[in-house]
Amino acid sequence: MNRLLIVSNRLPVTIHKKKNQLYFKQSLGGLATGLGSFYKSFNSKWVGWCGITSEKISLEEKKNIEAELEKEFSSYSVFLSRRQVELYYSEFCNKTLWPLLHGFTQYAAYDKTSWETYKKVNELFANTVLEIAETEDMVWVHDYHLMLLPKLLKEKHSNMAVGFFLHTPFPSPDVFRLLPWREEILDCLLESDLLGFHTYSYVQNFLMTVRRLIGLNHTLGKIIVGDHLAKVDSFPIGIDYKLFAKAETQPKIKASIKKLSTRLGKTKKILSIDRLDYTKGVLHRLKGFDFFLKRYPEYTGKVTLVLVAVPSRTKVQHYQDLKREVDELVGKINGDHGRLGWTPIQYMYHSVPFRDLLALYRISDVAMVTPLADGMNLIAKEYIATKTDGKGVLILSEMAGAVEELREAIVVNPNNVEEIAEALKKALSMPEEEQISRNRTMQKRLRSYDIKAWADDFINNLSQVKKNQDELRAKVLGDKTKTKIISDYLSSNSRLIFLDYDGTLVPFAATPEAAKPNAELLTLLNALAHDSENEVVIISGRNKEALGDFFKDLNLGLVAEHGAWIRDKKGNWTIAGNFNTDWKEIVKPILNRYKKRTPGALVEEKDFSLVWHYRKVDPELAWVRVSELKETLYFLTANLKVDVAEGNKIVEVKNAGINKGQAAMNWISKKKWDFMLAVGDDLTDEDLFRDLPENAYSIKVGLAPSRAKLRFKTQGEVIPFLTAMKNAK
Repeated sequence: MNRLLIVSNRLPVTIHKKKNQLYFKQSLGGLATGLGSFYKSFNSKWVGWCGITSEKISLEEKKNIEAELEKEFSSYSVFLSRRQVELYYSEFCNKTLWPLLHGFTQYAAYDKTSWETYKKVNELFANTVLEIAETEDMVWVHDYHLMLLPKLLKEKHSNMAVGFFLHTPFPSPDVFRLLPWREEILDCLLESDLLGFHTYSYVQNFLMTVRRLIGLNHTLGKIIVGDHLAKVDSFPIGIDYKLFAKAETQPKIKASIKKLSTRLGKTKKILSIDRLDYTKGVLHRLKGFDFFLKRYPEYTGKVTLVLVAVPSRTKVQHYQDLKREVDELVGKINGDHGRLGWTPIQYMYHSVPFRDLLALYRISDVAMVTPLADGMNLIAKEYIATKTDGKGVLILSEMAGAVEELREAIVVNPNNVEEIAEALKKALSMPEEEQISRNRTMQKRLRSYDIKAWADDFINNLSQVKKNQDELRAKVLGDKTKTKIISDYLSSNSRLIFLDYDGTLVPFAATPEAAKPNAELLTLLNALAHDSENEVVIISGRNKEALGDFFKDLNLGLVAEHGAWIRDKKGNWTIAGNFNTDWKEIVKPILNRYKKRTPGALVEEKDFSLVWHYRKVDPELAWVRVSELKETLYFLTANLKVDVAEGNKIVEVKNAGINKGQAAMNWISKKKWDFMLAVGDDLTDEDLFRDLPENAYSIKVGLAPSRAKLRFKTQGEVIPFLTAMKNAK
């Protein structure tokens, strides 16, 4: 890869204009701070909004901004109007996506105008990226502001390496489905090559949402969407550990530590610092502190809660209401418990300089990080990193993504006020030896997976996904390979062609009866079969009655039920073995029971197999039922001579020893064939691919793992290829 292009809503630098003078200032926020510390070392470029609206700058100033950003910051700005910022960011991002992704559905608004602006702004970001992107660049898109970007980029450069990382939680399917534009967003996200989330639970929520809302399953986090392979995985973001660990050695931070220590006095200090956001659980935290002081009055005058609330989205009504409630509750707690010379809560409603933040971490005996929902929460990690002497206690919400890495913290349910109070008591009375033991374990973990390791991990995985895609692409039939196959076909005198039916010759349908061959297919097969040098065999899982009816007038060989029945060109059916079907009396009631419990399911009985179809079943319910059914069948049939196999939206139970490979040997062994071709899409076709001679052409339909040597990306490519082969001269 040549370069890394980082794309986020904001650049690591923000531009302000004051008295006709432009000022460049480092942006605040976890992403800008974290990635900004090293992104240039990746030969990176950064694309984002610079923080100033188009109306505030002249054309000349815009050119100056572009030149300065590129020269000094390796950055490129997307320029947005005031109205675009209002509708895209303030409205759709903050009033629709933010509450929805965090599970606060009562606050989510669904406005079509803001959605249309969100789409337009994503297009502006895509255009800026495409203007500077080079062929080998890797694009890393960040967060919910730009969920449409992966598809917009891939539409222009299909082979571009695109990764997407979501910094918020991803909610359950029942929450995400409330979004009116859910399918469009999922469709765009799945154009990413790699989708990253902070935790495995968010990964699971996303995979369940994809399965339930658009019916796509995954295999070990890999999702096949048409001819595209996307991988979904967890990458818990780290911090610049060394920056925080060496904080107390810096003169400015030493001075800040001294100043704040004097101001806050000699009490035990409990730190609470957050943006003032309803997801952060500030009110619950205050109620927990109030409960603590009531239950443990012996701590009166001995502890101070340092409450830092950074203003956020101050024009939004929900945030204004929250500010009022926090102000009132702080006043009440200080009024109820305070006394001369001691104020329980030191309340700061403003942002704090970085040096003061580090100083607060360093002097605090306890940090309360108790969000109601949080993607990761880097404050928890930063606090632990500053504790070079090992002393200090972290109280952490089980709803924060960071809890998966910081289990040695005191973990609480942020909605349980009494539990927060008890956690404070435990933290304040914890022996130093235990504090050090807990913190050293967490520090070791944070040090080994810092912000750079996180970025390396994501980028390396994105590179690996692209390699996997290239390997798949290498097997996909291009024009050159198609020409070679057709040339070999023409130059041969005895040809054997095996063709699967459902998913290969015809697309899948809601029910088996609906997938009948059309006139075009029948004409094509008739032409191939009437060539005296060809032997054409339809090899399917269908029952013999259906295949016999479909192809009754064609000069074809037929294989039904994956090999149980074989029909020669004369129309004579023979059984491939001496099969016992007594097992059906045991298995059929099980399949029918699951059919009754699963709306949309149906049971198909064939001569030597039973099939449980679930194509019309809700995808999430199907996933659960299939897992249950297979487990039940494996246990039930352990001593029976049957196989349980999962196909495309089916679970099939059939006599052991029946497979397409064995059935194909009836033709393969007849004579020495000059040309052999097999095309199939299902797991059952793998037996056929396995048993073909080395010189045969085997073609898998789709991108699923296969023994086949070659691939069609989709079922729609099969008929045109066979037609080209038939028409070749």
